[in-house]
Parts: sequence; C-alpha cells; structure tokens
Amino acid sequence: MTIAVRTPRLARLLRSSAGIAIAMAVMNLGTYGFQIVSARLLGPGQYGALAGVMALLMVLSVLQLGLQATSARRIAADPEHVAAVEGAVLRTAWRAALVLGTATVAAAPLVTGLLRLDGLLPALLLGLSVVPVTVTGAQAGVLQGERRWLPLSLVYLAVGVPRIVLAVALLLLWRSETSAMLAILLSSWVPVIVGAWALGRHPRPASSVSEAEIRHDVLRETLAGSLALLAFFALSNLDIVVARSVLDEHEAGLYAGGLIVTKAVLFLPQFAVVVLFPSMSTGEESRGALIKGVAFLSTLGAACIAATYLLSDLALVFIGGKDYAGVQDRLWLFAVLGALLALLQLLVYAGLASRGVATKYLVAAGVLALVGVGATASGVTALATTVGTVDLVVLLVLIALQAVRHRRTD
Repeated sequence: MTIAVRTPRLARLLRSSAGIAIAMAVMNLGTYGFQIVSARLLGPGQYGALAGVMALLMVLSVLQLGLQATSARRIAADPEHVAAVEGAVLRTAWRAALVLGTATVAAAPLVTGLLRLDGLLPALLLGLSVVPVTVTGAQAGVLQGERRWLPLSLVYLAVGVPRIVLAVALLLLWRSETSAMLAILLSSWVPVIVGAWALGRHPRPASSVSEAEIRHDVLRETLAGSLALLAFFALSNLDIVVARSVLDEHEAGLYAGGLIVTKAVLFLPQFAVVVLFPSMSTGEESRGALIKGVAFLSTLGAACIAATYLLSDLALVFIGGKDYAGVQDRLWLFAVLGALLALLQLLVYAGLASRGVATKYLVAAGVLALVGVGATASGVTALATTVGTVDLVVLLVLIALQAVRHRRTD
C-alpha cells in the first residue's frame, strides 16, 4: 500500500519543474561526486590532468547543448512541427557526433601534449565520449521543448548516477586518469538509451512540413547556437588549461580543486535555465522569465559565496581534503566565479532564445581576454581574480544588451 501511494506521488513530482530541479541536483551530485572521488583517489597531480581533460569535454559538449537549445526553442515556439523537428535534430545529432568524435580522436596526440597527460589513452577516450554526449543533447532538447519533465528528469538522472557508480568501481581497481575517463565513456551511453526509450514511447502526429524542409534551418541554428555556447564554455573552462600551462603542477592541482566549488555553484541552479528557456523563447513570456532567473541566481549565488566563506573547512572536505589545504582560504573566491558563471549562462541562453547574434561575439571577446591576461598570472589567486574580472565585465555587457533588446520590443 505504501509503495502504491508513494509511486504516483513521485511520478507527479518528477513531471513538475520541481522534479527537474531534483533530477538535475542528483545529476550534479553524481557529476561532482565523480570529481570528489577522483580528486581524493588521484591526488592533485593526476587530478589536475583529469580536470584538464574534463574541461575539454565540456567545451566539446557545446554541440550537444546547441542541439538541445535549437530543438527546445523551435518546439516551444512552434509545437505543431515537433515530429519534423525531432527527426531533423536527431539525424543531425548522430552525423555531427560521429564527425566531432572522429576529429577529437585524431587530435589525441595534441591533447596529450597540451595537458601533459601520462599517455594517449585518456585523450582517445575523450574523443569516443563525445559521441553519446552529443546525441543526448538532441534527445533532451525535444523533451524540454515539449515540457515533458518526467522523461527529461529520467535522462538527467541517467547522466549522473551511472557516472559516480562506475567511477568508484573503476578508480578503486585502477587509480589513473584513464580509468576515470573510461567511466565517463561507459556512463555516457546510459542517457542515450533512456532518451531513445522516452522518445519512442510518445508518438507525434504528422507534421505539415517535412523533415527535409527544416533540416537546413535546424543545422544553421544549431551551429549558431553552438558557437555562442562554445564561447561560454571556453570562458568557463579554459582557465584550468591556462593554469596547467602557467602554474607548476601542484598549484595547477590546487586551482583544479578550487574549480570543484566553482562548478558546484555554477550547476546547482542549472535547472532554472532548463525550465525557463522555453518561456524565454516566446515573446510574451521572455522578459518575465529573464527577470525571475536573474533574481533567483543572484540570491542563490550570494548564499553560496557566504556559505563557502563561513564553512571553508567543510568546503575543503568537499573538494578533496587536506591535500588541497593550500587553497582553503580562497575557496570563497572560486564560489564567486561560479555565481558569475551561472548568471552568464542564463544571459547566453536568453540570447539564444531571442536568436541574437551579438552574444557569441561578446563572450568570445571575454575568452580572448581570459587567455591573454590569464597567461600573465603568477599564482592561484592572481589567475582566479583575473577570471572573475573578465566574467563580471562580460556579464554586465550582456545584461545591458538584453535591456536594449526588450526596450525595442515594447
């Protein structure tokens, strides 16, 4: 009786926006549980190398997010053509995934040298992981555009839970960045299977347009969106690559440990972007959705910064323990970086929702500034301060751009 009562309640919860928040929280716990386990079992030296590989995977996953944003925006704005959009996006996703995965595998020797990896295998596994990660984005975008929160919640759960389970199992057997990347590759296929199951169980009525008619437009919008997201993920991830290049191995490892806090603060409120994006894609709802998002993320970011400052001992345990004690008194600074990046992410998606063209150029300018000025940093604090300054300037410009856009539409 108890199970029978609780199961419908759980299903109703996962069908709501609150369910998305819970599913993404579990996904992020899995993702950052993976990082915590890796940091503890590998130590600063090897974990710094793994963090570099993971940062590149995040950058390469922009195509996944571009596909997700394109399909979600088009379906939310024009739900009558969901069948055609789904077919075009999924076909584009598989083709693009194979091309990008092949190119990344071919670049494995370059990645190995750039990140000073112990061998070629982690870079090869990175290239193979790109394929399922990209396809998952297309599947999630269709579900997000239709606001089918229950199956989308299941996809997000499938991203996080298998990753931490496999990471623990493989790292206990073999403590290296190679075993950690093998866990990433194997776990990345689980959400693809869940997404295919969810889409197959929900047939759509025939669309008045064919898949071929919109495929070119889908590809063009995906590429434009991917460029904007590429700029954002470069801005939010290339600092570890800079750290590996300009700092010694120990300091780069400390910086990588601090970035665990940054990524936690960044992805903690990510569900808000997922839930608000369909509303930001419709003219009558876009301004209100953006204001709500900025207010919520600002409040949550301030709370995270204060908590990290006051509870630095607990935060140190979270990032890997006493091996990272050298960065403990600066963890609040990494929380600031995460709060700024969370707001930047919302503003980038607001630009995608309105199909604005300036966003990607503004964020790309920030990337150039980060790499150029960051290369002169002499330590962990200097690099983190430089990154924070660049993020803040780009954020303020994007807020001003959105204000101008909404004033023009009034």
